Amino acid sequence: MTTDSSPPAALPFLPFALPEIGEDEINEVVDTLRSGWITTGPKARRFELAFAEFLAEPQIECIAVNSATAGLHLALEALGIGPGDEVITTTHTFTATAEVVRYLGADVVLVDIDPATLNIDPNLVEAAITPRTRAIIPVHYAGLAVDMLEILDIARRHGLRVVEDAAHALPTTLERELIGTMGSDATVFSFYANKTMTTGEGGMLVTRNAELAKRARVMRLHGMSRDAFDRFTSKVPSWYYEIVAPGYKYNMTDIAAAMGIHQLKRLPAFQARREQIAQAYSAAFADLPVIVPPSAPEGDVHSWHLYVLRLGDELAMDRDTFIERMFAAGIGCSVHYIPLHLQPYWRDRYDLRPEQFVHSQKTYERMISIPLYTAMTDVQVQRVIDTVTGIVLG
Repeated sequence: MTTDSSPPAALPFLPFALPEIGEDEINEVVDTLRSGWITTGPKARRFELAFAEFLAEPQIECIAVNSATAGLHLALEALGIGPGDEVITTTHTFTATAEVVRYLGADVVLVDIDPATLNIDPNLVEAAITPRTRAIIPVHYAGLAVDMLEILDIARRHGLRVVEDAAHALPTTLERELIGTMGSDATVFSFYANKTMTTGEGGMLVTRNAELAKRARVMRLHGMSRDAFDRFTSKVPSWYYEIVAPGYKYNMTDIAAAMGIHQLKRLPAFQARREQIAQAYSAAFADLPVIVPPSAPEGDVHSWHLYVLRLGDELAMDRDTFIERMFAAGIGCSVHYIPLHLQPYWRDRYDLRPEQFVHSQKTYERMISIPLYTAMTDVQVQRVIDTVTGIVLG
């Protein structure tokens, strides 16, 4: 009898994130392509209406856009943010949250995070308010809700606007209310490829403010009084439109919306699977020298867009070594985020230093986002658990 002495085959690389696209999405996209209407049209409107129905809140208007960045920009523009104004947000976010403020000539004021939740610290928000402050952009980091009751109270007392960056927060809840229905001026969701549901690229601006919605609809398409679908489906001459403002090119295509229509239907199942994976991770890592991310309060929903581990102080290994070992084991990881105070543009413009953001800085130095996506199998989840455990205890 002969034996095979060759080494075992390496496991395939497990990426950090993958979208889950089903046959319904594919068929809807194909139907869109065959229809001949591939830009903003009937399916974009259908997606907007379905999203409003999902939120189940009277008077909510939903404006589909080509990115969450676009939605944030449109919301701030509609609120009149401009030169001389200040907008407060967290340093612990992607640059899009802050860059939209600069698009409008206003200034960004960055504050630190709560070290337990990794969300913006409301106490620091209030301390940062000046006579120039016009708005607050809270970021629901990783899918855990910001303390919006406190943020909204601060805003009311100081006469400020609130635009929620909910790129991570679908279908997050707070006090059993969906983010997007909490009473802010606007909320913006992301449908980027790795989000809790996807349209490839895309976003949704949500507001109860009818004037804000009207302005955003005009500004998302060059400041035109009528979009193409309106022009070609109404009795008014199809060629006629008016430019009422210097707008942008932020509309969502029907191709993207076709995906969103069916991804939205699957969102509850997507969240349930993400929750299941997150709970498996937290149970497995509970006794390791790491800090697991907080769950939502009892009765509320965490979207679990990200699962962010932090290496404990007692663990001598640094973050970069941990990630190198994960990649060597064939598992993708990421870091969310390199804080804005470390990025050259923001650092240099506002003379920012790490010691101004103690919690974000320490979190950044010890954090790793590990794979969490609905297409993961239980075997793959266990592989991540075993690898993390082996590296930490190694």
